[in-house]
Amino acid sequence: MTDAPNTPRDSARDYRDTVFLPKTDFPMKAGLAAKEPAILDRWARIGLYDRLRREREGCERFILHDGPPYANGDIHMGHAMNKVLKDIIVRSQTLLGKDAPYVPGWDCHGLPIEWKVEEAYRAKKLNKDDVPVDQFRAECRAYAEKWVDVQRAEFERLGVMGDWADPYLTMNYDAEAAIVGELLKFAESGQLYRGAKPVMWSPVEKTALAEAEVEYEDVVSTQIDVGFEIVEAPEYPPLVGAIAVIWTTTPWTIPVNQALAYGSAIDYLVFGYKGKRYLVAEPLLPAFTKRTGIGMESFEALAKGPVLEGATARHPMHHLGGFFAKPRPFLEGDFVTIDAGTGLVHMSPDHGEDDFLLCKRHGIDPVFAVDGAGMYRADWAWLGGQGSVINKKFVAADGPICSDLREAGALIAASDDFRHSYPHSWRSKAKVIQRATPQWFIPMDRSAGVDAGEAAGTTDAALTNGATLREVALDAIAATQWVPARAENRIRAMVEGRPDWVISRQRAWGVPIALYVHRQTGEYLSDPAVNARIVAAFREGGADAWFTADHQALLGDAHTLADYEPQRDILDVWFDSGCTHVFTVEARYGADVRANLYLEGSDQHRGWFQSSLLESCGTRGRAPYDAVLTHGFALDDKGRKMSKSLGNVVDPLKIIGESGADILRMWVASTDYFDDVRIGKEVLATASDAYRKLRNTFRYLLGALDGYSDAETVDVADMPELEQYILHRLGMLDTELREAATGYEFNRYIRLLTDFANEDLSAFFFDVRKDSLYCDAHDSVKRRSYRTVLDTLFHALVRYAAPVLCFTAEEVWQARYPSEDGSVHLLEWPELPPIPGDSPLGTRWQAVRALRVAVTEAIEPLRREKTVRSSLEAEVTVSSTPLPVDELAEIFIVAAVREADDVTVTRTGYQKCGRCWRHLPEVTEDGSLCDRCAGVVA
Repeated sequence: MTDAPNTPRDSARDYRDTVFLPKTDFPMKAGLAAKEPAILDRWARIGLYDRLRREREGCERFILHDGPPYANGDIHMGHAMNKVLKDIIVRSQTLLGKDAPYVPGWDCHGLPIEWKVEEAYRAKKLNKDDVPVDQFRAECRAYAEKWVDVQRAEFERLGVMGDWADPYLTMNYDAEAAIVGELLKFAESGQLYRGAKPVMWSPVEKTALAEAEVEYEDVVSTQIDVGFEIVEAPEYPPLVGAIAVIWTTTPWTIPVNQALAYGSAIDYLVFGYKGKRYLVAEPLLPAFTKRTGIGMESFEALAKGPVLEGATARHPMHHLGGFFAKPRPFLEGDFVTIDAGTGLVHMSPDHGEDDFLLCKRHGIDPVFAVDGAGMYRADWAWLGGQGSVINKKFVAADGPICSDLREAGALIAASDDFRHSYPHSWRSKAKVIQRATPQWFIPMDRSAGVDAGEAAGTTDAALTNGATLREVALDAIAATQWVPARAENRIRAMVEGRPDWVISRQRAWGVPIALYVHRQTGEYLSDPAVNARIVAAFREGGADAWFTADHQALLGDAHTLADYEPQRDILDVWFDSGCTHVFTVEARYGADVRANLYLEGSDQHRGWFQSSLLESCGTRGRAPYDAVLTHGFALDDKGRKMSKSLGNVVDPLKIIGESGADILRMWVASTDYFDDVRIGKEVLATASDAYRKLRNTFRYLLGALDGYSDAETVDVADMPELEQYILHRLGMLDTELREAATGYEFNRYIRLLTDFANEDLSAFFFDVRKDSLYCDAHDSVKRRSYRTVLDTLFHALVRYAAPVLCFTAEEVWQARYPSEDGSVHLLEWPELPPIPGDSPLGTRWQAVRALRVAVTEAIEPLRREKTVRSSLEAEVTVSSTPLPVDELAEIFIVAAVREADDVTVTRTGYQKCGRCWRHLPEVTEDGSLCDRCAGVVA
């Protein structure tokens, strides 16, 4: 236009072909659901995981030991969140230059799988107990194998990188041999005993349950007040004939009552009502009266609990004779309170821990009246053969128990209206009971003995100095890093208060408790030679070998099978998973190696974290991990637990199929996963929006770097200050990202990354420098400097994003560096160029950016009023100029900047360049060229 100044505007030259616009085939629309499977296939084809192991051999190792999910059903959102978080950590440690293997695993034994196989039997009207044990175990193994394969494919689809070809399975023969080997270490070191005490028992599943297999739900139970007539009271004879009242919400325990407990500091009131005399705690009289309608008509006595010492009462069903005719002693119990009830507690040592311990001190033993199905024994004098005790009708106010007590004149009150929290099996959802049964236990408070360390195969001082398992475990907790830190208090409280570990289960699918018990003494055989043969048999034939073994051959010549009974119970599945560090971490990386990190949901403080801790402390005198990270649960968008009945289940497989795994990974990283997190359409939309912006940043970088080569590179010292500042900001980001990755704070990590991409780059740096990129000469220092920094940014950002957006980072890398066998995941953390000099870049450019925001806000009213159509048509005044005004005009993207007392905006009188569209003084008329553009197109 400069050579034809009089040419009409509508016939002006079109300079679009002279502008250097970004060019890339990288699509704005992700299409992840279609692309990601192909990327997975490529990783498998190039053997990415195995190649990383070879290339990182000898580097510092980082081991995240995988907590095993049950091989049972498709994965759910909790699985997805857990596995993605693990993968982000493993990939970030790999990026930091470490050898970070990941061996996925599965829990293949136990009730969840056995229950599913039994369901199939029940559908065919078959009884599991009628099936040969080896056939049943084979069906359980096949079921587990099926779901291992299904879940493996689903986890891989999430982008989780690991040794999927060789995972650990608790049902593998080597694993089963290691598990039984660990059990025998406990046995040899004296840390194992068999006893009868109340444990959580599922009448539906007919087995003992671990704490971690129990969940609590609110229920409405029957509450009853029952009278026991006092027949002896040596400390206060007038009590004879009075009715001691107990209150309970488990009426089914009355048929197994053996004693009554009182509190020594409680004031007990004896009073008369309608010709009868009653004994209750004085503070609880109002509540008792409200509940029963029985009030005090006459006062007789008020005395402390010790007046009941030596007293006895008779059971309401004493007329049945035998067990029921025995006097019920009053026993002092420090657990008796006046929080509820009557201040007197009926004792059934079969069905309560406090009951059991108090009665044991007084020589009262369990009677095992309730069988494994929750029925009273057929020979039990009262309600024999009846039940089940968890049947609501059976224990109801009009059920057989209350009816018999009413007929005996002992039922004072009964109602089906007491709401409280009650334990249920997490698998069957049925109520559980406390039931005394013969079980195998690992003691928490028994000294392991002087030679326990040697027997367990360790010389750790914690075991050889006679410390108890509880003491060793508490010391190990203090030596472990807990993330977040508050998790330490939770697991410490659990270990401090937990009972002995019940390790036996009365089921078929699991690792058997491979012990021989002497038929006369009841002692288990502790012979290292026998134990070695047992372990060898398991290694050759798995746990099935125990059920088909030639037990005399295992016992050897030193022992006779006729003297010993092989045990048939199986191990608690938590003992299985507690041993995974043995046959995974130690077996693959060395006997003295322990995991850097365990990572699971917060429920695992009473599950895998604790069972692994106790197993390792009992055999090695230390924890199996250096650090433990706990995450919360995935809830729906309203904060509710997901359930099919509520219809609020968010299926991760559906999200992957529709939007791609990277969207799910973006969501996981962006959550505050140390607490419970929410997911729903709006939450995923937010994650998708954040992903889209980051993807567009990569798309811009790819387009702006089209044709870039090292020949364009400009030394940092020769770059404009803006480029130096962006590299300074990148350096700050790099430091913060390292800190976040090291501290497992990926919510902070992804926020830092997206904020930098959106605010420092897209909204500022890219915006300012697009004029230079589009319109400067190819060889201009400013444009070359910009592209040099873009190249640095590309290499840094694609690496930073790779742990979270594993598929997209690979797509971005291959878009710029296509290859047959290359991968972004083979790269290490970027090395950034140093910023020369010590000028206060950050402070100065922070002021520039703040001033830019003020200028932009001042221009906006003129845009709304259409005084200016864009900021390029504005001239502004500012009160301070941290940079020369001509540089500020470019930074602010305005026509001109001048100094004045305040920020003001006016429309410029300059004409617009026909190529770069900037309004500049040298442009003689609208559409002609500025000096820079004229030089470029010349």
